[in-house]
Amino acid sequence: MKKNHLLAKWLNNDLSQDELAAFEASPDFEKYQKIKKYTDHLMIDDSDEDAMLSSILKQKKETPKVIPIYKTWLFRAAAIFVIALGITLAFKMTVHETETAALGERTSFSLPDHSEVVLNSGSEIQYKKWNWDTHRHLELQGEAYFRVAKGRRFEVQTKLGKVAVLGTQFNVKARKNRFDVVCYEGRVKVNYANQQILLTHGQGVSFENGKEIKMTITSVKPEWIENRISFYKENIRTILDEVERQYNISIELNAKDTTSLFTGKLPAKNLETALQIISTTYDVKVQKVSKNKIIIDEK
Repeated sequence: MKKNHLLAKWLNNDLSQDELAAFEASPDFEKYQKIKKYTDHLMIDDSDEDAMLSSILKQKKETPKVIPIYKTWLFRAAAIFVIALGITLAFKMTVHETETAALGERTSFSLPDHSEVVLNSGSEIQYKKWNWDTHRHLELQGEAYFRVAKGRRFEVQTKLGKVAVLGTQFNVKARKNRFDVVCYEGRVKVNYANQQILLTHGQGVSFENGKEIKMTITSVKPEWIENRISFYKENIRTILDEVERQYNISIELNAKDTTSLFTGKLPAKNLETALQIISTTYDVKVQKVSKNKIIIDEK
């Protein structure tokens, strides 16, 4: 303890002459002298301390590194879920349900409100299922028979016109430039060009090239549902087009008279009989050149 006290006084130059003489005569003096020599180089004067402090204060402080939350796995998972949900909803909002009946076939299905639809050959219906309760609207290409649920209202849009219905049974056909609507129960509102017509049970209307043709219907459902093709004042080319759809065949017509109008019925399941009726009515020659190819010439 005394030795340490003397060492501290020696380092501070506080030893008396006698103490200094005794300290220098000690066996460890040489070692203490070397330590003092090196520590003297480590001493910093007041001006150096001020310069060092100023230098430290001038150094730019590093901004703490913050990891954004979006880089964490939890946020990424949530973001992926939200994006996927948005894509799914957007897809549902734009996608249409599509029902088709190929040539020579028919198909039936139910709408979201349980209304029933039967599609005739070569027809298609599109509608949005996800918002049907608030937007009962469908698009029809071809022909379809509807049995609408009681108290349910919706619209049938075609390229030729629109039909608005309320709890009814009706048939809509839009082929080329002819638009037919027949009401079998309840009532329907038909919009064609700038005209609006209200049909009730047993009434029908056709529009062809802007010309209106009114019909009176005695049957309780469309003839084609019972495998009969019904025509009302239609030309031979229109008739053959429908035969092609029902039997999934091709018919080549080589005749000059294509304007004579036909009213009647053809079978939808007996091609030979259908062709015989056409041959007799229009006085033409029918030739079956292959299973799916028919040629009709003038006699």
